[in-house]
Amino acid sequence: MKTLTCDVCKQNIQQPVMSRNYFHMAHRDICESCKDSLELQIKPVVRTKSPFDYQWYNKLIKDSIEKAVEKGKF
Repeated sequence: MKTLTCDVCKQNIQQPVMSRNYFHMAHRDICESCKDSLELQIKPVVRTKSPFDYQWYNKLIKDSIEKAVEKGKF
C-alpha cells in the first residue's frame, strides 16, 4: 500500500491518485481539502486582477502554498 503526506497539513493520503485525491502544485504535494482551501483563499484575489496574467497567478499560487506550509494550514 502506498501513502503520501500532504506538505501543508501533514495528513497521510492513502492510495494517492494524482489529480484525484492529491495535487502536485508548486513542487509540493497537497491533499484535496488543502487544495479546496487554497482555491477559496485566492478566488477573490484572482477575480479582481485585470488583465489576467499567468505568471502572476503562478507566483500567487506558489507564495500561498509556501505560507501555508510554514503555518501548517491555509
